[in-house]
Amino acid sequence: MFADQGILLSAYFEADLFGKCIFISLFLLSIVCWVVLIQKTRQAKRVRALAFAFERGCEKNREHLLALTLEDLPRGDVPHPFSKIFLSLKQKTLEVLNKNRYYAKEGAENVYLTRSDLELVESHVLTTISSESKNLERNLYVLSTTASLAPFLGLLGTVWGILLTFAEMQSGAGTSSNSAVLGGLSTALSTTVLGLLIAIPALVFNNYLRNSFRYMSSDMEDFLYKLLSTIELQYRKPTE
Repeated sequence: MFADQGILLSAYFEADLFGKCIFISLFLLSIVCWVVLIQKTRQAKRVRALAFAFERGCEKNREHLLALTLEDLPRGDVPHPFSKIFLSLKQKTLEVLNKNRYYAKEGAENVYLTRSDLELVESHVLTTISSESKNLERNLYVLSTTASLAPFLGLLGTVWGILLTFAEMQSGAGTSSNSAVLGGLSTALSTTVLGLLIAIPALVFNNYLRNSFRYMSSDMEDFLYKLLSTIELQYRKPTE
């Protein structure tokens, strides 16, 4: 590994000004890519770990679901999409129940939710799920951009290095010319390798994270419909 780093550093110092700019661009792209990659991977693991515990907490307290607060349920160190879904459903359901209670006939003991009320709550929470899905996928474009851009930067370095090599070969043979030729070839090969080393992990983790977040979006919808079924059993009028 250290030998590989030495080869890349040696190629960087042997490159001309434009070649060094390509190397620096690749290094900066690599840093940004790995920062986003590590951050999103850790986020995916935290969300997945807490989702199951949060869902079990709601299932355990389903008899008084609307009386629950976030303090009664498992919480993580970051805002969790399942907690946003629960709060959105609770807020909208209580809002509809209060509206029905206001318009209910005097002397009515119980307040119920109609089918249209449940559909209203569902559509409201689906917008929350859509928003949370977008938050999970935020900054993933950095990985897809890196996977596409890094090979092109490497290819640019390759073409530039080959151009320098042919230019020096045409100018004549000599000690300095041979050194320039080797420097051009080193730039050509090193930028190609560096571009691929950056692009391959970015491509793999971009696909992995997008699939993970897609499954999480599906889990969020399943969680919503579990909550809705519980609310329906408790508040829907028996004659409907």
